[in-house]
Amino acid sequence: MSKIAKNCLQVAFVGLVLLFLYLPILLLAVYSFDATDMIGRFEGFSLTHYAALFSDQKVLGMIGNTFLLAFLAAALSTVLGTAGALGMFYCKKRMKAAIHAVSQIPVINAEIVTALALAITFVAAGLGKSYFTLLIGHMVICTPFVVLSVLPKLKQMDNSLYEAALDLGASPAKALWKVVLPQIIPGVISGFMLAVTLSLDDYIVTVYTRPTGFETISTYVFNATMKGNAHTAVTLSSFWALTTIIFVVIVLFVVISNLASMRKKEASK
Repeated sequence: MSKIAKNCLQVAFVGLVLLFLYLPILLLAVYSFDATDMIGRFEGFSLTHYAALFSDQKVLGMIGNTFLLAFLAAALSTVLGTAGALGMFYCKKRMKAAIHAVSQIPVINAEIVTALALAITFVAAGLGKSYFTLLIGHMVICTPFVVLSVLPKLKQMDNSLYEAALDLGASPAKALWKVVLPQIIPGVISGFMLAVTLSLDDYIVTVYTRPTGFETISTYVFNATMKGNAHTAVTLSSFWALTTIIFVVIVLFVVISNLASMRKKEASK
């Protein structure tokens, strides 16, 4: 096989994978600018779905609650996960291996098991379903992923800089803040963004830990799809617009982050 044919096959394979991943999202994005409420039927360009999405205060409040919960859970999970990754990295070798194995269990474990375990734990502790239990539930599923995002950056950093800072008279806390954290910031940011995505996407843990009447995007869409009790002012198709907005924001964030990283590498050369 010639080199040109091999390159063409590689490009075609990558293109098929990307098409498989992004075609459903692109399909929703296209239909979010159409007046129809049914996939497969075009009625012409329209911003009806966006207008409906942003004209209903109840739905806007639900979306606001979802994002507030996601960012709050992600922030707390990032602090806890970063501290856990640092403790894991600097502990003894055997203990590090044991803690690392335990920290991966929530990642591999089925989410329904985690949700049921949380619900039983809260009942045993005498805690009714509240915003607090919902927040704790989201932190439980987000924190292990933050740890997995931070650990590789800790392994890549130059640990001699931390030791040099200690030798020069810096306290462990100051050396950690001034030397270690700046080197692992990309991992911390990645962990935070991953935690936000996980919290926004979660349904099972939310159902088992949320207070009565509290709706998130995932629970609202599920109830609208399976039970047919969507809010009358907003049809389910209006959430195509929300999906498009979230996707565009994430794409812009990724592009800006990559451009910033490229400029930083060029500046360091």
